[in-house]
Amino acid sequence: MQLSTVILPVRRWSEGGRAVWQRAEELGFHAAYTYDHLSWRSFRDQVWFGAVPTLTAAAAATSRMRLGTLVTSPNFRHPVTLAKELISLDDISGGRITLGIGAGGNGFDATALGQEQWSPRERADRFAEFVPLLDKLLSQDVVSHEGTHYSAHEVRNIPGCVQRPRLPFAVAATGPRGLKLAARHGQAWVTTGDPKVVAEGGTAADSRNAVRGQIERLGKACAEIGREPGELRKIMLAGFTADRPLDSVDAFVDFAGSYAELGFDEIVLHWPIADSVFEADLAVFERIATEGTAQLAGE
Repeated sequence: MQLSTVILPVRRWSEGGRAVWQRAEELGFHAAYTYDHLSWRSFRDQVWFGAVPTLTAAAAATSRMRLGTLVTSPNFRHPVTLAKELISLDDISGGRITLGIGAGGNGFDATALGQEQWSPRERADRFAEFVPLLDKLLSQDVVSHEGTHYSAHEVRNIPGCVQRPRLPFAVAATGPRGLKLAARHGQAWVTTGDPKVVAEGGTAADSRNAVRGQIERLGKACAEIGREPGELRKIMLAGFTADRPLDSVDAFVDFAGSYAELGFDEIVLHWPIADSVFEADLAVFERIATEGTAQLAGE
């Protein structure tokens, strides 16, 4: 089981931003991710920086830890320009980038460019075209594509990614079409659980049961294309289930252990942010990073 963190882009680089990413590496996190949004929920009227410039700075400030988005979506991205940025970022980081990618939702990003909010079906349609095209753009030198939603005309992406054949995709999905994309194009699968469980007052056990069902559906999607489900890493982005893993080291160990039993390879915790939905005791958080994984390993 590997432990990673999400560092939201809410700090000026010169006023603690750099220090947080460097501290994450010092604490031994496997990876540090950030959200790729223009703004997000309760942070809309607060400091919020762009994901790609933040990850570029983080790549220069660290040397070992993997970096990435969790997650990027088509809401305000185009595959052609995103591919160029990712190839550049992979080069700058020395091949440490993972692209977390999902279909997006109805948040502030959905209408920021002046478009009408997409229906769930249109989001799924766009995602189904976005991911395969991005896959080609990151793994082929020259790409042309004429699609329903996205086009690419003789796009050059030389020299390509440092990681070959391209940087890894961690596909966030729970619906049937998204799970098929994860099975076909993903090197990892990401879930936050089922939001309905929390909304309906469900328990931590209810959350695990919902995730167990997601894993079963992912396995079926893999079987349909002849892929072994075990080839996909499983990533749990914590903070959206009925659990409270940041309350103590023991709470984290119980949480992570239960998801390890389900087959998860990586747990991702939000770096604490005061006066927010991600508020937590930083001292406890750091103890989880240094002691929690050791306890899981039986050390």
